[in-house]
Amino acid sequence: MSNFQTLSANRCGAARRPKAAPYLFAAGTAAAALAVGLFGLGIGAQPIPFSEIIRVIWLPDDSVSSIILWELRLPRMIIALLAGAGLAVAGYLLQSITRNPLASPSLTGVTSGAAMFVVLAFVCLPHMITPFYYPFLALLGGTAAASITLFLSGPGLSSPLRLALAGVSVSFLAASVTTLTLLSAGPQTGTLLFWLSGGLQGRSWTQLAIMLPWVVPGLACVFVCLRPLTLLSLGDEVAQAMGANVRLWRTLLALLAICLSAGVVSVAGPIAFVGLCVPHMARMLGARTTGTAATLSLTLGALLLVSADLFARTLAAPRELPIGMITALIGGPIFLAIIYRQKA
Repeated sequence: MSNFQTLSANRCGAARRPKAAPYLFAAGTAAAALAVGLFGLGIGAQPIPFSEIIRVIWLPDDSVSSIILWELRLPRMIIALLAGAGLAVAGYLLQSITRNPLASPSLTGVTSGAAMFVVLAFVCLPHMITPFYYPFLALLGGTAAASITLFLSGPGLSSPLRLALAGVSVSFLAASVTTLTLLSAGPQTGTLLFWLSGGLQGRSWTQLAIMLPWVVPGLACVFVCLRPLTLLSLGDEVAQAMGANVRLWRTLLALLAICLSAGVVSVAGPIAFVGLCVPHMARMLGARTTGTAATLSLTLGALLLVSADLFARTLAAPRELPIGMITALIGGPIFLAIIYRQKA
């Protein structure tokens, strides 16, 4: 049995839960994510009472509260929910198709490669490349970085440590190119540095429109592809015996994970640890099947990022912290725990 299957079995077998429990957890985390999002709509330099939030959402007008809510806070909340869900499900996809508990958009170099291509276009081709093309550039960068990482990981992708080392190496290489590019960015360096830390400051309906066609169809495709995803998670031999084209489905699902990451990175920047930690949290809560794990990862990811965005806005108010710093503080200890369990 692989390390990934052993880790999943240990976590899921530690406490037998009813089959409906993961879906109850998913419903609870989805409700909690919406509750945190609604609570965050009222927090800021201009506090808005909850009753006023409900009123202006239902009947928008020209009041200050309505303008602040519809132009600033509501699109940001929706972006946070979608970004968290997209990164978490992308991480679950990568962990399932590689059967490696350390696979994630950040540790496979996807987010660093995507960010590198976006920064290169922003600095070198500012008048030719508009934000509409950033997801396509992020897709190219993420695909290139992930391809190099998986190639360096060796055949079978069976070593979590080797995958992590290859991903870190590729990420450092992409980060070096990004840093070199920033040296020639001039006055735009500050904006790019904040974006590279991951953040949703100033995000509006325009950025949501850029991200939406990548994340929502991508999430829908994941649930359409649950059967081949389940077969791949069982191993190549089992999948082939069941009639699945392993190479084709692994490639398609990897591209699907990269598309989800690209849509998020192009708007929110490279946010680390969400794709790594959330799938493990879903398994800890009893998700034993592909469908329950994907569903719970989606809702947990949305809850994690909308909560992190709320902390980023309020902990150092009126200044704003990078959301990537908050997710790193949460995900760092979980990542160390995963490494420790693999060593044990």
